[in-house]
Amino acid sequence: MLEATLEVLYEKGYGGLTTAEVAKRAGVSTATLYRRWSSKQDLVIGTATQWARDLGPGEDTGTLDGDLTALLRDKARTLDGPGGRLLHVLIGEAAHNPALAQVLDDAVVQPVRDRAAALVARAVGRGDIPPLEDTHVLADLVVGAMVSRVFLTPGPSSPSPTGEAMARELRPFLLRALGARPA
Repeated sequence: MLEATLEVLYEKGYGGLTTAEVAKRAGVSTATLYRRWSSKQDLVIGTATQWARDLGPGEDTGTLDGDLTALLRDKARTLDGPGGRLLHVLIGEAAHNPALAQVLDDAVVQPVRDRAAALVARAVGRGDIPPLEDTHVLADLVVGAMVSRVFLTPGPSSPSPTGEAMARELRPFLLRALGARPA
């Protein structure tokens, strides 16, 4: 059901998605779909939550540079792959759908914040960087910068970079901002 929902979202957006189309693509009846999800919104929320769960936890590489590179690489893969299209749809719909906005926060933003906080705590514990007042600032910089450049500001004068290109550009800046030196 996840794949069918993602396909319809990519092709038709949230407004064009119907439970009948998702059921047809998944090869099930709408009654089967409604046994699990009571509405289109519930289906999309369930899909986004499952997709985010499938992303998995971050890794501890043993260095700030390694951990930050892994975080940026994972976010780049998300933006450059099917997840990027899902996020694009959800970000657009979340502006006027509080339930989807909450899912974005719970399933996408908060896990990045938690991972960034763990990354910073490990780096502080190793003495790589001084303690930070707010460890979530790193996550906000990663998510905000990457989403802004990839989704919101592309245009003729600044074409949309890939998530991977954005990750490469952000890495040295973030290391300096954290008080470390790029390798």
